[in-house]
Amino acid sequence: MLAMTLNAPGQPLVLSELPLPEPGEHEIRIKVLACGVCRTDLHIVDGDLPLRQPGIVPGHEVVGRVVAAGRLAARFQLGDRVGIPWLGGTCGHCLYCEERKENLCDTPVFTGYDRNGGFAEYAVADERFCFALPERYDDLHAAPLLCAGLIGYRAYRLSGVTGAMRLGLYGFGAAAHIICQIAVAQGQQVYAFVRPGDQQGQRFALGLGACWAGTSDTRPNAELDAALIFAPVGSLVPAALRATRKGGVVVCAGIHMSDIPSFEYALLWGERSVRSVANLTRADGDAFFSLIERYPVTTHVQPFALAQANEAIAALRAGMIDGAAVLAP
Repeated sequence: MLAMTLNAPGQPLVLSELPLPEPGEHEIRIKVLACGVCRTDLHIVDGDLPLRQPGIVPGHEVVGRVVAAGRLAARFQLGDRVGIPWLGGTCGHCLYCEERKENLCDTPVFTGYDRNGGFAEYAVADERFCFALPERYDDLHAAPLLCAGLIGYRAYRLSGVTGAMRLGLYGFGAAAHIICQIAVAQGQQVYAFVRPGDQQGQRFALGLGACWAGTSDTRPNAELDAALIFAPVGSLVPAALRATRKGGVVVCAGIHMSDIPSFEYALLWGERSVRSVANLTRADGDAFFSLIERYPVTTHVQPFALAQANEAIAALRAGMIDGAAVLAP
């Protein structure tokens, strides 16, 4: 099968011929129909995250149909369409797993990082960590739901916003464009922050229901109740605190962020809080897919061929994607 592999950090992905993967006992093999390109993939390629497996196939927003199953895999049938997310496996017995915090498992397995992902014609996954996908989304538009949607939802949930509160979104990319629609549907006022000079990004956010859009170096016209930071820029933490009211919450939603600069304690005082989001749980997935049955969202995607994965990553790095880039093998 054809796959895009990463041999060393900082190098382009290489179109390679790999053996067809065989599913283990609890695993399924899928024919990949689409795979989103996530900022985490960019961090892996650029070396912001240490490379664990030379020659790894990135990609963890994988949509495909089951074509083979292991001996103990019985959850899905041949031909079923499934989604493979970032969290590909856990130990099941560490303190965090026992506390139902599997996103913090001490020995997790991540798709496209510890095991080959979806930048390929075929992939295998533990079926216990896969999701059935809503039929209303075609393959391309379902792919971003599997990380941008799931991580955005977890960050949104942990922010505590409810009702007609004011929510700030810093970095209006794949995750923000999904959670913006959910927040607006639930009655929140969304304030979108984009990189300086990105007028197209401001228009994109306003078109999805944001009540205000501006650059990340400006203050909004009202105090925020909570802010979600999706851009991997540490200086946005004090900026978000400045924009957030007393008692508000700032959630850092990325797996990697540049160093957070020092800031005066007055920004944190007033019972403001800063927290991070790590990975996802299967319960997050169930809740998210249930939520978008009630509040349907439209994912905006830019498709690329499998062999164009490097172009897709470059476009993401340059901030040239409104919504999400998706590979279509």
